[in-house]
Amino acid sequence: MSLVVYLAALVFGMTSVLLFRRPRTAMSNPLTLSTCVAIVLGALVFVCAAPATLGTVNELTGVPNFGAPLTYGMLSAYSCAVLVLLINWRGGPRPVVRRAVLRSMAAYGLLVVAIVVLFLLADADTERLTDLDTYYAGTPFMREMILLYLVGHSAAMLVMCAVCVKWSREVDGLLRAGLRLIVLGALLDLMGFQLTKYTAVAARWTGRDLDFLSTTVAPPMASLAALVCSVGFALPRLLPSVLAHWRGLDDYRRLGPLWSLVKPVSTAPGQPSARWHLPRARLQWREVSIHDALLTLAPYFDHRVRERARDTALRAGHSAHQARLASEAAMLADAARRAAACEDPPETTGSYRLHATEVPGPSGLVELSQALDRPPGRAAAQGATNPSSLTGTLNEPEEPHVA
Repeated sequence: MSLVVYLAALVFGMTSVLLFRRPRTAMSNPLTLSTCVAIVLGALVFVCAAPATLGTVNELTGVPNFGAPLTYGMLSAYSCAVLVLLINWRGGPRPVVRRAVLRSMAAYGLLVVAIVVLFLLADADTERLTDLDTYYAGTPFMREMILLYLVGHSAAMLVMCAVCVKWSREVDGLLRAGLRLIVLGALLDLMGFQLTKYTAVAARWTGRDLDFLSTTVAPPMASLAALVCSVGFALPRLLPSVLAHWRGLDDYRRLGPLWSLVKPVSTAPGQPSARWHLPRARLQWREVSIHDALLTLAPYFDHRVRERARDTALRAGHSAHQARLASEAAMLADAARRAAACEDPPETTGSYRLHATEVPGPSGLVELSQALDRPPGRAAAQGATNPSSLTGTLNEPEEPHVA
């Protein structure tokens, strides 16, 4: 059982590592900080509740069942952290948010103190690692301590459910999905962990034995509920970043043909050698390097190549935009060939602004890169290498733009 609980704590805690990957930024952001604190406390609850941990703590302190108030106090702190997280997440005027946070911390701080005091007053000399709640369900002060931590945790989960349900009606997208997952996790906690605990304790009061609900059913349900809640908290904050890096990786790969063509003339600083650079950082470096290479190749742009490729693409039934991309790809391929051969710039050269430099972000470069592999672009590029193929009547050159 301890191994399962430790694994749940590890998975639960890994979410905070992802959110806390930039400590300086996280420390200055109340939402990120409160999210990490809540998740870390949730992981510590699992660690403290493991029978192996309880036995070790009891042995080190020399106090039988010392792990009980430690675990219950940690669970109360986690309940408080969840409420603080919701307060920061919902937002509002800073004074109002600050007052709500302080009130929550004060209430659960008193709850933790009461749990410790009740444990000190109780007679709990028999060590119980897995069934303490039911074994001491009728013991004075221990009974109150058990009920107190359960009620405190139930209150936090009920408030969380109410806030998330109301909030989910006002938002959409990933935030709504995250809130619904939090509600699902809270309901799993209420029904699978707390209700079973209440039932098992109440059964002891009536002389019946339903201890399996507390010892067998409740722990895995608590683990599942905590994992679902952690996903709900992290989803709206992590998924957009993950998707952005995934798109960055795809754009980085699709820029490969263009980068292979212009790489020899790029004078941008060398690519970072570290393999752990995130896709977006690598994509940004490749964009800068390609733009630098395009400036170097601008003097070699031959308008005859571009116009011939454009006419070929239009006759083939391509749209004006596709024809422009194909013609620019052909002109760029010809310019790269001329630069590599150290040839003089063509007589028809002139300032021209590529479509890729007119749009923000990497989308224009990606289109140009993909156009290098399209048949019109290849045919025109091949025709550009044959001077005889460039004879004929040329259209009037387009209005020049600043490169």
